[in-house]
Amino acid sequence: MPRQFTPKVVTANALLSGEVVYLAANDDWTPHLSQAELLTDEAHADLRLVEASRRQSEIVGAYLADMAATEQGPEPTHFREGFRRTGPSNYTHGKQVDL
Repeated sequence: MPRQFTPKVVTANALLSGEVVYLAANDDWTPHLSQAELLTDEAHADLRLVEASRRQSEIVGAYLADMAATEQGPEPTHFREGFRRTGPSNYTHGKQVDL
C-alpha cells in the first residue's frame, strides 16, 4: 500500500550566494521558509519541482522537503531542514542574527 503524501516545499540553494531558498507561490525564490508555497498534492509538487529544476541560472540542487502546515507557515518535520533554515553553524551571522 502506498504511503500517504505529506506536505512539501521546493527548496534549493541560490546559485550565486549559496543561501538556502524556497519556492514561493508567485514563482519567486525566498530565503524565508514562512513564505514558501506548501504543496499538498503529489502531482502538483512533482510539477513544481520540475519547473524549479529548470531554473539552473538561479538555483542548484532543488528538491522536495517534507513539512508540516502551521499557522506561521510551513515547518520542517526533519532536523535537517530545520538546520538548513538557520544557515551555517560556525558562527552567528545572516539568518541566525534574526532568530
